[in-house]
Amino acid sequence: MNLPARPLWRIDPRYARYLLLVARSPIDRYGVFAAETIPAKRRVVEYTGEKISHKEADRRFFKILRTGRPRRFYFFILNRRWVVDGAVSGSGAELINHGCTPNLVRRRIAGHIYYYSARKIRAGEELLVDYRYSPQTVRLKCRCGSPKCRGTLNLK
Repeated sequence: MNLPARPLWRIDPRYARYLLLVARSPIDRYGVFAAETIPAKRRVVEYTGEKISHKEADRRFFKILRTGRPRRFYFFILNRRWVVDGAVSGSGAELINHGCTPNLVRRRIAGHIYYYSARKIRAGEELLVDYRYSPQTVRLKCRCGSPKCRGTLNLK
């Protein structure tokens, strides 16, 4: 695992149940890695950030597009009314990359978003979740490298 000399991001320990590290990822820029073994079916980390309306999420998204510079956004749809913007006061879980064979599953419980381990995760393994983007949105190419890769972050 290639750790940066001084990490640019970190996982907020208030929201993580296990020791997690941010490091360079072979999938996309940075990713989140398990620093210890995580048993199956355990809550790993909460996805946090600013809770905003869908209208505000659209405004922020189109503002990013208008700049013409590639920027990342970290939106997670909580429900029909709210979106969580992980770029604002996020726990670090927003840096978890997409994988077509994920080791995490997401659960929405009482207005919170949690990632649970789908199976045992070994120390040093990158945490991955299936983003499951809608087929109606812009198709984004997948770089997870899984033998079962579907080629896109979008559902087919």
